[in-house]
Amino acid sequence: MTTLADPVPGGRPGDVERATALSGELSGRGVHGLVLSYVDTAGIGRVKTVPTARLASAAAWGVGMSPVFDTFLANDSIVTTDVLGSPDGDLRLYPDLDQLVVLAGQPGWAWAPVDRVTQDGERHPGCARTFLRRVVTEAAERHGLTFKAAVEVEWTVARGDAPGDAFVPATTGPAYGATRQVELGDYAADLLAACAAQGLDVEQVHPEYAAGQFEITVGAVDPVAAADRSVLVRQTVRAVAQRHGLRVSFAPAVVGQGVGNGGHVHLSAWRGGVNLHAGGEGRYGMTAEAESFTAGLLAHLPGLTAVTAPSPASYLRLRPSQWAGVFTAWGHETRETALRVVTGTAGLRDQAANLEIKPVDLAANPYLAIGSLIAAGLDGLTSSAALPEETTGDPARLGEAEAAARGVRRLPVSLEQAVEEFRGDETLRAALGPVLADAVIAVRRGELASVTGLDDDQVAAAYRWKY
Repeated sequence: MTTLADPVPGGRPGDVERATALSGELSGRGVHGLVLSYVDTAGIGRVKTVPTARLASAAAWGVGMSPVFDTFLANDSIVTTDVLGSPDGDLRLYPDLDQLVVLAGQPGWAWAPVDRVTQDGERHPGCARTFLRRVVTEAAERHGLTFKAAVEVEWTVARGDAPGDAFVPATTGPAYGATRQVELGDYAADLLAACAAQGLDVEQVHPEYAAGQFEITVGAVDPVAAADRSVLVRQTVRAVAQRHGLRVSFAPAVVGQGVGNGGHVHLSAWRGGVNLHAGGEGRYGMTAEAESFTAGLLAHLPGLTAVTAPSPASYLRLRPSQWAGVFTAWGHETRETALRVVTGTAGLRDQAANLEIKPVDLAANPYLAIGSLIAAGLDGLTSSAALPEETTGDPARLGEAEAAARGVRRLPVSLEQAVEEFRGDETLRAALGPVLADAVIAVRRGELASVTGLDDDQVAAAYRWKY
């Protein structure tokens, strides 16, 4: 006879006893259900939920979910690879109890990210969270490095009473305007309260550039927790908005023209508690390793866009002179380059210096995106890659000869181009592994097929409420 306390493939020692205690505590706080959360290859947040009383069982045995979701598209169609996309098989979802949070924006619910494990207790090769953890572990073992990361979350707030799937901004105020902040002040205040109750250290929340657009930033943490936070922040933004009669979109573009929603990643490499992006002898205080890490990112950016900008709608946002970073260029506090070197304020630079990677949006699976970015940077660090000359101003203004001399090239202008760049990038595909890499290619091609013949406005409409 087996019991919950017996060793279980996929679980962690002590999780069952801990989950049993948590279950009672959560029930006493009026929590009735647990959201088990992960993000699929298409960047869609998928969930299963269980009653609070089943938390110990979930920690012991996991909760079943088909591996077919690795090849779901944003419209819920299914594509296949050599090993994925079949109706056969099952996976187990194991909640990470360290990241379990009571949802202030959804009374009666708690939330936890999951790791996906086979029924035999092996890590599922298509699990993006497992991939990111592996990249981080290998960086520590091979290079003695740790990382801090944060994902900026931009979203567009629409009126909840708009007809059908139409987009009607919930604000009338100008970009970054005080009017817009006042118009949605009650919503933003409740959002801040919910984030605080959930332990999210919000640094800023403010109106952004596009109609109805806002942005929230939280503090940098280790990469896996940063990806978890990105998912939790969006869960909270969406839930609080619904309670205010609003509708939100994290899509890269909600309309065919104009500035879209980004998901910029801030990333810094550390060794022994020392930030490699500050206090060095390189440009703007970077160490030699930080410069090579940055060079690695630059070199792999064309292929990376298939992971960081994975939707056909992403390329409505990735346009020159819109602060989206669509050229393989870097600059000190330059918001038009793909990589912005952030030094931070004097007195805080040893903690604040980092890289901002701009051609990233929230259609991206954050675990895949951050893991791929780190893998690209490590490739540059391993080879001691040389960082090219800095670009100032808007790279779109460079002449052809000057751009070529600086190694500045336009990033893919379509998802189709991005997929071809990714297919040709052996380093990125090797980092992901064959199962995940094939899933990325198959899902991106499926998304392309789903929008064949659509114009820009129709593409934006097709993805407007998916993310």
